[in-house]
Amino acid sequence: MTVTPSLRRTRRIRIRVRLAALVAAALAVTILPVTAASASPAGASFTDDFDGPAGAGVDTSKWHFETGDNVNNHEREWYTSGTDNAALDGQGNLVITAKKENPGNYQCWYGPCEYTSARLSTAGQFTQAYGHFEARMKIPRGRGMWPAFWLLGDNIGSAGWPQCGEIDIMENVGNEPNTVHGTIHGPGYSGSNGVGAADNGPVFADDFHTYAVDWSPNQISWSVDGAVYETRTPADVNGNQWVFDHPFYIILNLAVGGDWPGDPDGSTQFPQQLVVDYVHVTTG
Repeated sequence: MTVTPSLRRTRRIRIRVRLAALVAAALAVTILPVTAASASPAGASFTDDFDGPAGAGVDTSKWHFETGDNVNNHEREWYTSGTDNAALDGQGNLVITAKKENPGNYQCWYGPCEYTSARLSTAGQFTQAYGHFEARMKIPRGRGMWPAFWLLGDNIGSAGWPQCGEIDIMENVGNEPNTVHGTIHGPGYSGSNGVGAADNGPVFADDFHTYAVDWSPNQISWSVDGAVYETRTPADVNGNQWVFDHPFYIILNLAVGGDWPGDPDGSTQFPQQLVVDYVHVTTG
C-alpha cells in the first residue's frame, strides 16, 4: 500500500554541435542542464502529480472530498472540503493537514469536534480492477495520527462493507513510527480480523517513501520502495470469499484518533501533514 519509484529524474544533456562557418572556424554550442518533466508511467490509467500553485485545490475532475465524522472507527476529526485541510504546496505535492481546531462548530459523534482533516476519493470518477497502484508520500508523526492510502470496492453501495472488499495499501499508526501495514478486508476477515502484514523499516515520517500494490486475479502483493513484503491469495482468507475481482476506487486520508491508533496525547504536535508527491495507477 509497484514499479521502481524513480519516476522523476533529473538528466544532464550536453550537446556539442560543430558548425562549419563560412570562415574556417568551428563553433561549439553547449546546452545547460535540463530537468525532465515528470512522465506518466507506461500503461497509465490514472496519474496525479499534484502540480499547481501553492494553495490551489485538488483536481476535482479526479478527486472529491468525503466530509463529516467517522463514528465507525471512533475517529476524532471532522473531514472538511476545500483548501483548509487539503491543498497543493506549489512544489508538486498535495498536503493533507490535520489541525487541532473547530472553526465551523462541527459536531462529531462524541460532541464538538476537536480536530479537522481531509479525506479524498475517486469514487464515481476513477475505478479499476487489477493493476499497479502507487503513491509516493511522507507520512505524519505522533500518537493518534492515522494516514492511509487505500482502495474500496465500487459496489459498496449495493453490497455493503466488507462484502465490497477493501485493500489497504498503506496504513500507519503514529505510535509505530517504524511500521506500515498492508491489509485486505472481506466477508469473514474484516476490521481487527483483516488479513495483512507489517513492514518494519526506518522512521517513515522522516522522508518520502513509495507505497504500492500489484493486483492481479487471485493475487495481491504489497511493496515499500519497490521491495515486496507481503503477498496474499485466496488461500489466505480461510475458506471465505475472495472479493477482489471487480473495480475499486482510491482513498487518501489522514485520520486523527480512533480505535486502532488511540487518541492524540500531550506529546502529539499539531498541525500534522500527510504530503503526497504523486498517485499513479497502471493497468499492468
